[in-house]
Amino acid sequence: MIKVTEATATAGALKRLSDEGVSIWLDDLSRKRIESGNLAELVATKHVVGVTTNPSIFQAAIGSGAGYEEQLRDLAARDVTVDEAVRMMTTADVRAAADVLRPVYDATGGRDGRVSIEVDPRLAHDTRATVAEAKQLAWLVDRPNVMIKIPATKAGLPAITEVIGLGISVNVTLIFSLERYREVMDAYLAGLEKAAKKGLDLATIHSVASFFVSRVDSEIDKRLTVLGTEQALALKGRAALANARLAYEAYEEVFSGERWTSLGDARANRQRPLWASTGVKDPAYKDTLYVDDLVAPGTVNTMPEATLNATADHGDITGDTVTGGYAQARADLAAVEALGISYDEVVRQLEDEGVAKFEVAWQDLLDAVTKSLNSKGVDAE
Repeated sequence: MIKVTEATATAGALKRLSDEGVSIWLDDLSRKRIESGNLAELVATKHVVGVTTNPSIFQAAIGSGAGYEEQLRDLAARDVTVDEAVRMMTTADVRAAADVLRPVYDATGGRDGRVSIEVDPRLAHDTRATVAEAKQLAWLVDRPNVMIKIPATKAGLPAITEVIGLGISVNVTLIFSLERYREVMDAYLAGLEKAAKKGLDLATIHSVASFFVSRVDSEIDKRLTVLGTEQALALKGRAALANARLAYEAYEEVFSGERWTSLGDARANRQRPLWASTGVKDPAYKDTLYVDDLVAPGTVNTMPEATLNATADHGDITGDTVTGGYAQARADLAAVEALGISYDEVVRQLEDEGVAKFEVAWQDLLDAVTKSLNSKGVDAE
């Protein structure tokens, strides 16, 4: 692990990133991280102002068993189902993390200090069940700084509108395509309009749109490598940044339009773009690529701890690296298409794979908890 000095942490790249208007969120959570004081330390020394979770993160944390033994014994004594046990453990962690981040939430007027928890990924294609699950999670966590994560599937879009309309803050996840991102922003605005009709205070509703980055390069680079031409290889490592930059262009357009203006006048908050999947998958690329090259005001970058430490150690934050690159971004994606690689096919595949991967992680988590409950002499079925 990279060693980060206090001076680097407090005065280096992470501070510059924060000063540029990028909120730094940690893409990880575990009970050990909370109880050891590590999360509080990251907030105090590394400019972390939020936390995101997903089924894979909880599978890794709870699957290890560290810190969950006492709660597992209590849950086993109550003879709960495995689904209830998982929800009790995950919401307990999110509640505790929300308490750690509450001062940030208060200081930023609710903009940051957020902790996200995802609806059951098995519900990704069921609008009604997603809404019901979002309401239940908000009730279980019972903290104003929780965000409920809803995937940007076709079924997820109306769920986003409904949940925002109830006044619940939402982190929209698994966004890969520019078209779907525009649909997500439209769903958010429709939700705000519903909330306004109910007389809810729009200032209390917040949202981020999690636009996935590294997975786009992973898939497109694989196809470019197969082509193997000089022209194809020259495009490697450019599609993900191009896609994200054009997403920010769409964000600027939507949140300066007439429809937004009336909502903004009613004290609504913009739905900020959140750069997700920012850990670099290809060792040939700089490990801070998706941080250094995606700096823009009003964004969030949620980082795995390794990326956070790398940025603190040798991140190169030189100001806005997004808004001046729209023409080049369009040219890069057009060049990829010209080689016969279908953008629409890639992003559709990535969405399907993203949902499937979280379903697998969730099932692995259920299996691990089932084993733990059974080991204490209780049938989890």
